[in-house]
Amino acid sequence: MSTWFITRHPGARRWAEQQRLVIDRYCVHFDPAEVARGDTVIGSLPVHLAAAVCAAGARYVNLSLDLSAQARGKELSAEELTHYNPRLEEYTITAKAKHQNPHG
Repeated sequence: MSTWFITRHPGARRWAEQQRLVIDRYCVHFDPAEVARGDTVIGSLPVHLAAAVCAAGARYVNLSLDLSAQARGKELSAEELTHYNPRLEEYTITAKAKHQNPHG
């Protein structure tokens, strides 16, 4: 069982290190096919990737932030990140049946 931390942001990685999280794999680009049952995946993934993590029998833990409008889209340092209430929240996400495009 491995713990993954998925982020392309150096500030988020540094924050995780400061929290002394035990991380086996840091990844900038994530392929959910590499996740094994029992793994833990931490990050801020798009919902379809988080659902794939859960479908594989792994845990998805979201790095949640309360970002201001001014902070969105900016590269934040670990210190700046702490101003936006960083927290780890576990989610279980299940994809429903695929929907057909109503416009085509």
